[in-house]
Order: sequence, then structure tokens, then C-alpha cells
Amino acid sequence: MTILKTNILALTLIAAMPVQAAVANPPLSQVAEIEDTLYYAAIAHEIRKYCNSIDARMFKAMNMMWALRSRANELGYSDKEIRAYVESDTEKARMRAKGEAYLFANGVSYDNPESFCVLGRAEINKNSRIGVLLKAK
Repeated sequence: MTILKTNILALTLIAAMPVQAAVANPPLSQVAEIEDTLYYAAIAHEIRKYCNSIDARMFKAMNMMWALRSRANELGYSDKEIRAYVESDTEKARMRAKGEAYLFANGVSYDNPESFCVLGRAEINKNSRIGVLLKAK
């Protein structure tokens, strides 16, 4: 087969392929499985930080974060996009406001560190997505 015939055949095959428009991924903050997992981890971190009788399950948290990164990669997000999302000051502020709303709705006050412990123990007892990241000392 000549080069011309090969090129014509290749072009014919390419032309016959269905055209798929490039679809951009939504912002990571709009991907529930990513956003929710980071949200629960942020709340667990805040509880651990303010309650001296509760600690983090660091191995579990690190495994969860690696799995989350892998899942975001599977969904088509690059490591650069993931890093930009988690390091964004805007996203950090949004997540903080969202987490504080949850804390306040559950009786937590920054003026009362024990209130973090009460919520943390309740989350641990419920074995919630927050509680699985915490452990009593």
C-alpha cells in the first residue's frame, strides 16, 4: 500500500470516529465525594486541635487522603489541580466557614474547649465519617 493510500485510509478512519467535545471537569469543590471527605477531615482536625483528650487516627487520615488524591486523579484531575484546590486561600476560607457552621450548630464554642471534646466523643461513638478519624486518648 502506498503512503498516499495509507494516509487516506487513516484520515477516513479518523473522520468516521464520533466527535466528542472536550468537557472540563467541574471545580473540585463541586465534586461531592472529594469535598465531603475534606470537610469531615477538617472538622476532625479542628476537634483534635482544641480537645486535649482526643487525638487523630493519623494513619487512617493519611490513607484517606492518599485514596482521595487517587480518586481525584481517576476523575481526571491533575496533581497540580488538586494542589491548587487544597492550597487555595479562598477554598480554605470557604471550608473554614462551612466547618465552623457545623461546629456551632452542634454546640461547640471556641471559648469552651470542652465543647469540642463533647462533639468529638459523640462523633466517635456514632462512628461517623468524622468520628472514624478520631480516637480518645
